[in-house]
Amino acid sequence: MPSAPSSTLQDLAHAHDIATEYWDWKGNHVRVSDDTLRSVLAALDVPAEGDEQVAQAMARKRDEAWRRTLPPVVVLREGWTPWVAVHVPDGAEISALVRLEDGTERGVTFPDNPVQPRDVDGARTAEITVELPGDLPLGYHELVVTRETSGGFARCPVIVTPERVALPEAVRSSPAWGLMTQLYSVRSEQSWGIGDAADLAELGSWGARQGADFVLVNPMHAAEPVPTMEPSPYLPTTRRFLNPMYIRVEEVPEMGYLSSAEHQMIEWHGDDARRLNGLADLDRDSSWEAKQAALRIVFRQRRTQRRHRDFEEFCERAGQGLVDYATWCAIVVDRGLPWSDWPEALQDPRSPETAAERQRLADEVEFHSWLQWIVQRQFADAQRELTAAGMSVGVVHDLAVGVHPGGSDSWALADVLAGGVRVGAPPDDYNAAGQNWSQPPWRPDRLAEQAYAPYRDMLRTLLQLSGGLRVDHIIGLFRLWWIPLGKSATEGTYVRYDHEALVGILALEAHRAGAIVIGEDLGTVEDWVRDYLTERGLLGTSILWFERKDGSAPRAPETYRELCLASVTTHDLPPTAGYLQGEHITVRDELGLLPDSLEETMAEDERQREAVLSDLRSRGLIGEQATVEEQVNALYRYLTFSPARLLGVAVPDLVGDVRTINQPGTDEEYPNWRLPLANADREPLMLEDVMVSRRAKRLIRAVGSRR
Repeated sequence: MPSAPSSTLQDLAHAHDIATEYWDWKGNHVRVSDDTLRSVLAALDVPAEGDEQVAQAMARKRDEAWRRTLPPVVVLREGWTPWVAVHVPDGAEISALVRLEDGTERGVTFPDNPVQPRDVDGARTAEITVELPGDLPLGYHELVVTRETSGGFARCPVIVTPERVALPEAVRSSPAWGLMTQLYSVRSEQSWGIGDAADLAELGSWGARQGADFVLVNPMHAAEPVPTMEPSPYLPTTRRFLNPMYIRVEEVPEMGYLSSAEHQMIEWHGDDARRLNGLADLDRDSSWEAKQAALRIVFRQRRTQRRHRDFEEFCERAGQGLVDYATWCAIVVDRGLPWSDWPEALQDPRSPETAAERQRLADEVEFHSWLQWIVQRQFADAQRELTAAGMSVGVVHDLAVGVHPGGSDSWALADVLAGGVRVGAPPDDYNAAGQNWSQPPWRPDRLAEQAYAPYRDMLRTLLQLSGGLRVDHIIGLFRLWWIPLGKSATEGTYVRYDHEALVGILALEAHRAGAIVIGEDLGTVEDWVRDYLTERGLLGTSILWFERKDGSAPRAPETYRELCLASVTTHDLPPTAGYLQGEHITVRDELGLLPDSLEETMAEDERQREAVLSDLRSRGLIGEQATVEEQVNALYRYLTFSPARLLGVAVPDLVGDVRTINQPGTDEEYPNWRLPLANADREPLMLEDVMVSRRAKRLIRAVGSRR
């Protein structure tokens, strides 16, 4: 264990919300090393190599707020009346008002709150307190302060957030169930090797006819526009824009205006791509190569005035973010990856050289903007189809924790992402060595300085296309595990975020979109966090195998939280049939990932599974000789006894699939994110097979009583 850091270094770390100690998953007290603290401080541009630097940094931090007239942003809940500190030259008089987003103005009050003036950078500075009114409407406003004598003024964004995210009336009145799927793995006969937006509409419409109220999908975030495409949907190039891989080419409206020769060319590309449906593993690169070639043909087709106007309006709404993303894609197509190998001037999205490159590649920039217009329209269409079919929620998109360090967000948003560190997780029960997810984290200070604009833009893209949002590792809105480059995952530490701001803005954007929010709150979670999420109306996540009393005996479903999405399995575990047969143990043993012997691990796993199955037998849900399928159905029936508002049915469980879609702790050792939907014999299935499966119908009957 490292020695305790010096008190001054500790104070500096605490001032920047960096943990100097924590309790690990085994209950051991861990002190963070000086070296890790200095590296994390450096990632925040705080030099702390020696005592003198630490003292200077601490002095700067103490005066930080006094150097600003107003804070960078104020985030509050509706009904709150926060006090805002205004710093002006001593003796100055001010007036202030709140300008609402609709242009109207509201007055403020000046409570009696005398504060002793302070000398800051050689100037005598006073602090005047402003109290905001308690009846500000939800939304994005600004506080404007004017100095009476000089006429100078300062502005501060004011964001008013709702107390809670409301559930749809249908879900409030009666618990609902829905489907959970890795969309790319669910292919129809018309798919070009990868499940797409049209397959989502088809699957969801079928689910709605069975009584489902939602379809939860994997992150749809964009990947690289050139091979090799990152297979993990949780390591995207951007979280704001979608992967055009999910476009159904035949459903682009301009297809109707192509010539016979152009139609023939697209049919050839489609025939080649549909042959990929027969492969044992998914081939994203070949699928995208075929789609991209076909889409370039469609892109060159002249658009109607109505469609052209719609495209221009889309680009205008998406703003600079779309320009940056499309520019990055165009340069990648022209120069390749990684972007760190580009000329230094092109590594800056705001440089004159990048602007010139954007002009040179204007057609390619427009193509990638057009792809976003098409893919977002197709997902919006899918959402409309599902709600029209009777779903109360519809599509629930998934928000990944972070982005690829070599992706477009890392290029375009470098000013709000921390360099020199990566996000991960400390050691836990399932990963004794910890995890490094190789993602650069948000910088809390820079997010606040930009009034959380990059975060808000990211949320809006997904929420406008869905009825709900699942936030992967929602604990990251409270704290993230930062790992300095070159260090192991065990040598990181936690950095805290302004959760009131991040959760509040999430609640505001969900409120405006009429969407629900599901937080994936598994793993190491501080006790108070789940209570806070419940208070704000965000659903948690309960996985049957992880719900245990005192860490051992299974928790009765009747004792689950009401405000949660309950399910038997998750994408980091095998489908339920595989789990019941020890697939998660067998695979980890073959890969050398078991911390204990195979015999010990199997025995412990069998003990835990048998404890659950024994409860099923005692309730009369299965008999002594129940088949695997009967056990799967009974486990889902078991979850219907819980008060959980939502119950998720994994699509692989509908057909008896056994293979893990992702094995944590591996990269190329296992075909993570590359496995198509398959049956119990590991043979690939099509979406059409799911929709006529008697096994699927039997499982759906087991959960059908949720309505």
